[in-house]
Amino acid sequence: MKVMFSKKCEYGLQAVLYLSTKEPGTIVSSEDIAKILSIPKEFVSKILQNLTEYGIVYSKKGKAGGFALAKASNKIQLIDVVSAIDGMGVFNGCVLGFSNCSPDSPCPVHDKWGVLRTMAYDMLTQETLDQLKDKTINKIGNL
Repeated sequence: MKVMFSKKCEYGLQAVLYLSTKEPGTIVSSEDIAKILSIPKEFVSKILQNLTEYGIVYSKKGKAGGFALAKASNKIQLIDVVSAIDGMGVFNGCVLGFSNCSPDSPCPVHDKWGVLRTMAYDMLTQETLDQLKDKTINKIGNL
């Protein structure tokens, strides 16, 4: 069951985590990223182009083109990627989609979702890509 992120956001998170495993400034082609992560190449390119607009990823055009992180991996949190791709609606709105959901007029899962939402937000903001590098390397090695 998908509750939190769109497939586009999941792919964006994976791609940015992968780029964080490379030496700073290393340009990686969208083809290589797609191959390593088993993501459609066209999807990777579009997602990473979108992330260039938010200053998370740098894009280099041409034959030796590709993508790299636009800033140090210790300056990027997962929430930055989530916010750029999916927005912050999942943290601000009702998980069931009720427009009038609030503490005064809660939906059936309001209280339980609030706890999970806070935990998810905290997890996404507490660590930088740099802090997740070793775990990312291990995960990619198992793909």
